[in-house]
Amino acid sequence: MSFIEAILIAIVEGLTEFIPISSTAHMIFTSTILGIQEDDYVKMFQVSIQFGAIMAVVVLYWKKFFNFRDPRFYFKLMLAVLPALLLGYLFNEKIEEVLESPFFVALVLVLGGVLLLFIDKLFKNPTIKTEEGITIPKAVTVGFWQCLAMMPGVSRSAASIIGGMQQGMSRKVAAEFSFFLAVPTMLAVTVYSIFLKDWGTGPVKQKGYEMIMQTNESLQTFLLGNLAAFLVAMLAIKFFINFLAKYGFRIWGIYRIVAGIVLMILMGLKVIG
Repeated sequence: MSFIEAILIAIVEGLTEFIPISSTAHMIFTSTILGIQEDDYVKMFQVSIQFGAIMAVVVLYWKKFFNFRDPRFYFKLMLAVLPALLLGYLFNEKIEEVLESPFFVALVLVLGGVLLLFIDKLFKNPTIKTEEGITIPKAVTVGFWQCLAMMPGVSRSAASIIGGMQQGMSRKVAAEFSFFLAVPTMLAVTVYSIFLKDWGTGPVKQKGYEMIMQTNESLQTFLLGNLAAFLVAMLAIKFFINFLAKYGFRIWGIYRIVAGIVLMILMGLKVIG
């Protein structure tokens, strides 16, 4: 993977991680179009650069993350992330083996888009207007909603934001809690992908950090990707919060439907694999 390819994938990650259009789907299709999706380093890179994106949340909401006088905030996040950690450990690789094909991801994009067309009407009377109003049971429920994102193409942010709105949160509060929940969730995923997961097929397997440190170019690509994802995510988060509060989900639903249909047509014409 070249530096330009790494930057392109990182830009896609930063733009889409916190928007309900599935960063995984967009990175899969970007790397597929570039012809590098089958490379194990690329697959590890796509997961690990999410660390850069979540650091944007920590920086933008640093007062919240470093307000140690509010231990309930950390307790809620700790409990809310447990369902994803447990179910992800048990089933994530099996789900990816079955559902990671580009056609299925495109189909899920369309189906998720149809759902987003109606979300604003389904949950139009929120009762929770601040993060302090989120109880522990509600936080854990959002954590279970987040598990839907184990299916490639669903979108972690979409699943958790919809879960928050279903629990009575306003769009803004649900989106911000989704951002907060992304930090421990994606941190755990990044640590797993770099230090614990065996990458590769057959008898020759490597840990993520071994692939990163294999050459200077691999290390530089990894660092550059995280930096690019961080910078782009900073801008995307600010844009999304304001846009979502004002316009809701409908435009994102339309985007998902159009993007999914276009991708399926391109696959049908064998323009992309």
